[in-house]
Amino acid sequence: MNGLQPTPAKVPWILAALALLAGVLLNLFAPEPYLGLPLLAAAPLVAGATLTFRSALAVVCVTCVASVALDLERGRPATPLLVDLAVVGLIGVLALGVNRLIVRQGRDLALARDVAEAVQRAVLPDPPREAGPLAVAAGYTAAQAEARIGGDFYAVQETPFGVRMIIGDVRGKGLKAVAAVSVALGAFRQEAEYAPTLTALGQRLDEALARAAARSGPVISSEGFTTAVLAEVSADGERLSLVNRGHPPPYLVHDAQPLRLDPTAPQLPLGVGLGDITPEAAAPVDVVRLPRGASLLLVTDGVTEARDKRGTFYDPASSARLGRSFTDPETLVDTLTKDVGHWTEGAHVDDMAILAVTRRHASHTA
Repeated sequence: MNGLQPTPAKVPWILAALALLAGVLLNLFAPEPYLGLPLLAAAPLVAGATLTFRSALAVVCVTCVASVALDLERGRPATPLLVDLAVVGLIGVLALGVNRLIVRQGRDLALARDVAEAVQRAVLPDPPREAGPLAVAAGYTAAQAEARIGGDFYAVQETPFGVRMIIGDVRGKGLKAVAAVSVALGAFRQEAEYAPTLTALGQRLDEALARAAARSGPVISSEGFTTAVLAEVSADGERLSLVNRGHPPPYLVHDAQPLRLDPTAPQLPLGVGLGDITPEAAAPVDVVRLPRGASLLLVTDGVTEARDKRGTFYDPASSARLGRSFTDPETLVDTLTKDVGHWTEGAHVDDMAILAVTRRHASHTA
């Protein structure tokens, strides 16, 4: 039982009924004729904009019948009666036309969303749940529900050198960003298998983005660069290597304490003209130990630049919700996503990508 609280589906019916009832009452009891005609005409408009076609047609028919009945009850001549009926009927026809346009527009929007989601899944598939000694989880939150394609990306891949990961952010919007994301991810999946070091991998990604930009001009990215963090976990899970190319630093979550892993030396993003610099000079590798049960948390600036109502930036290292032990990366990703939403009160202004990997306590067995 809903009691006296109308459900959202009933609200359009209530509004149309109130408009129709008010029009009838004004026509019956107002001192001047025609005072209720605007409200009678409003009923089909409300129905056409909010109800299904059949329901809107029913409201239009009822309104026309009500208009004729009111004129007959008040003894109006045939000419005013027909004029009233023509006005209500014409508005009803227009309302039905609006209804069809709204339905068609809704179908087109749903199709566009489905296509966008298919493109997103093709370009940015879900990472594997397990990779080497790691459990893996990821999450993507769009700034707007309609915008399912953005410039944030991530990938996890087992290679002969260990498990390699990337998280990045293309400076661009819409299809331009998707073009750059596809280039960056394609280059990562190819070169991660062969580049002997993370610095070499970053260099090859840099060159791939530069070649794509040279071929496609401004289509690849309106701002011309991509920030990224490259990570590698050794086959035994002990060693974590990081190369940060102008991206928000990752976090090591262990013993209920998120630790921000700032780079030893700041590096330029990918795609800003580092092709003539040797890999050794381009980006030094930072190496830290990855204890059993510890998690590596990689994020985009949708997390670190999220603000509360006072304009304060969100800091994962200071979050009380992250200040506990996590046994699996799914819980960590879910907790961080909810914490950012709580911090911003749901007002996301940028896409937010999160990638978390946890070193399992037990060795993986096939």
